[in-house]
Amino acid sequence: MLIIGRLLLGVGIGYANQSVPVYLSEMAPPKLRGALNIGFQMATTIGIFAANLINYFTSSMPANGWRVSLGLAAVPALMMTVGAIFLPDTPNSMIERGQKDEAREMLKKIRGTENVEQEFTDLLEASEASKRVEYPWKKIMEPQYRPQLVITCLIPMFQQLTGINVIMFYAPVLFKTLGFGNNASLMSAVVSGLVNVFATFVSIFTVDKFGRRALFLEGGIQMIICQISVGVLIYKVFGVAGVGSFSKEMGNLALALICIYVAAFAWSWGPLGWLVPSEIHPLETRSAGQSINVSVNMFFTFIIGQLFLSALCHLKFGLFFFFAGWVVIMTAFVYFFVPETKNMPIEEMNRVWKAHWFWGSYIPDDAVGLQHHKSVAV
Repeated sequence: MLIIGRLLLGVGIGYANQSVPVYLSEMAPPKLRGALNIGFQMATTIGIFAANLINYFTSSMPANGWRVSLGLAAVPALMMTVGAIFLPDTPNSMIERGQKDEAREMLKKIRGTENVEQEFTDLLEASEASKRVEYPWKKIMEPQYRPQLVITCLIPMFQQLTGINVIMFYAPVLFKTLGFGNNASLMSAVVSGLVNVFATFVSIFTVDKFGRRALFLEGGIQMIICQISVGVLIYKVFGVAGVGSFSKEMGNLALALICIYVAAFAWSWGPLGWLVPSEIHPLETRSAGQSINVSVNMFFTFIIGQLFLSALCHLKFGLFFFFAGWVVIMTAFVYFFVPETKNMPIEEMNRVWKAHWFWGSYIPDDAVGLQHHKSVAV
């Protein structure tokens, strides 16, 4: 029964992860798209924190604590289901179904202005291009969509290879392995979860001001420093044999470094790993692209979840160096290959790709979004 429940839960999470980021990106105005889209990640971090807090209190119940912990997961699911009933369709979706007048009115409503003709024209143009595509999964493999496809595959893979799920999924196990007691390990997981929530607020208030690249790069550098520091600290205390114990001071230092690492992830790769793939695809490949994003993310979540305990036993402190190495690679990838997308209307995103030093050669001159904007500055 538990396995069936987990499978059904996975299906629901997959649907939500596929639809929510795209919905938010389509509804949000360009200047606020980053902040509003990160609301999805904010809800996720609040859920993680709530789960850690519930686990901390239910662990002391004499009986059925695990049932209470699992059963309370129905509360956010119910809230999401009821809330979805009252959500309006996006203008893009309305246009796709032939409801052009309704789409124009919805666009005026969510933008708070009557002057929406330019954006509405871009949506119509994108819809016409989308209707000419019969097989989006085949279309997305064509060279002109290569930038979006590569980034949609690599960003969710890199997001999991930051090692964040080692911390978030196995925080109590990890802290207990590092020498914290049972209650201390659970409380440490609560603390890191709380840091995760507050740091995500930082991303909400800065992503549309400083841009995606700045947060990616700063967060990457911060994570590298913290992971190497934790690895060195564990080596100093436990050595290669893995024998030793933390003093109170060293334990607090390890917890502080892990929290700083979690904060870096929470305002960079955490929310941006969902935001960027959801905003870079043209309408004709958007659903296929987001499906790839979710599938790759969940696949690597599964792989890391399965391998973590064995890797911790074999690599010990080296596990942190392993993930630090991957963060170096992904930070370099962002620096060279991920363009800035802040404040760019979602149906004009081809302007960003066309102006990029590497990806520009893949984008044809007649691509959607380029016709009305011949001069572009990146």
